[in-house]
Amino acid sequence: MTITAPPPDARRTTPRPTGGPPRRLPPEPLWFAAFSGFAGVFAAVAGPAAHRTWGVVAAVGYAVAAGVSAVSRTAGRCCAFAGAALVPLVVLVATGTAQEEVAVVARSGAHLLRHGTPYPASAVPVGAYTAYDPYLPGMAVFGTTGLDPRLLFTAVFAVAIVLAGLIGRGRGGLGWGGLPVLVLVSPVVALPVAVGGDDLPVLGLSCLGLVLARRRPGWAGPVLGVAATLKPTAWPVLVTALFLTGRSGAPRYAGTAAAVLVPVIGVPALLDPAAFLTNVVLFPLGLTPVTSPADSPLPGHLLAGLGPVGHAAALALLGLTGVTIAAWLCLRPPRDAADAARRTALGFGLAICLLPATRWGYLLYPTVLAAWSRTVVA
Repeated sequence: MTITAPPPDARRTTPRPTGGPPRRLPPEPLWFAAFSGFAGVFAAVAGPAAHRTWGVVAAVGYAVAAGVSAVSRTAGRCCAFAGAALVPLVVLVATGTAQEEVAVVARSGAHLLRHGTPYPASAVPVGAYTAYDPYLPGMAVFGTTGLDPRLLFTAVFAVAIVLAGLIGRGRGGLGWGGLPVLVLVSPVVALPVAVGGDDLPVLGLSCLGLVLARRRPGWAGPVLGVAATLKPTAWPVLVTALFLTGRSGAPRYAGTAAAVLVPVIGVPALLDPAAFLTNVVLFPLGLTPVTSPADSPLPGHLLAGLGPVGHAAALALLGLTGVTIAAWLCLRPPRDAADAARRTALGFGLAICLLPATRWGYLLYPTVLAAWSRTVVA
């Protein structure tokens, strides 16, 4: 009897034991129960009324979702998102309760319609930090429609993240729009949806721009150009995406991004340079008579609290971090959108820790980008 050896290709493709079953996350009812507990504690310790209201409503919503998800996972997920994000949003909008940023954006939108610039006069009243507008000019557009700005924040985020998921053709564990479900229904996303997180549209457009950068650089330019007119937090993504476009796509990407960015930012800056500098640059850096109330005890804020030398040290470390990330991008460009998102998440995490005026809520950026990078394929 002749024994025939398997062909070489067959030997190479024979699957090997994986060493055990794949690791699995805890059941979703446990996650929702944990989220409910967090929301309850948050309601008890939070200062702003909008945050306390969210905590009370979300604690109930997550608790109900924990029970429902034991019967139907899909129904539990929908229940969690509705109870922790949509229902609190409706309650807060109906009662006119929101984070202070929502009122700032609404006021800036009205100012833009009347004066052609979203920024108040150069002389900002001392003692009123809400009189400052630290956002870039594009953010004021959310305040020009007469609707509550947070409705538009959420709508832009939802549309952008769904498009990013469809284009990116995400792999296992996908939630709605390419993000893992547990991230979308977690307090990390649900809280800003309800209380008025102005970072949501920036994040959604950032994910969409990254996934378009390699395939359609001419489309990625306007998307990230718009994001970069909202908040400076979009600028790292704008730069990182350039390394995904390749030599042939870079000119189109840069040109289309500049076509959006330059006029939207340039016109208000030229109309009142002093107001632009005071609101957009000096106030966020803590260099105005009235400083931001953002005071989460992260390293940058603690350093700034030591006085002028500590403040300068925090800014120097922040600049050094930016230079290091930029050098990394130049020496080893990102391979794809997922790699770019991971690097951007790392950069955001470090920057949030080193900013003189910072909040725990800014961790939304690295959390969402890191989670999204694990599912997108582009």
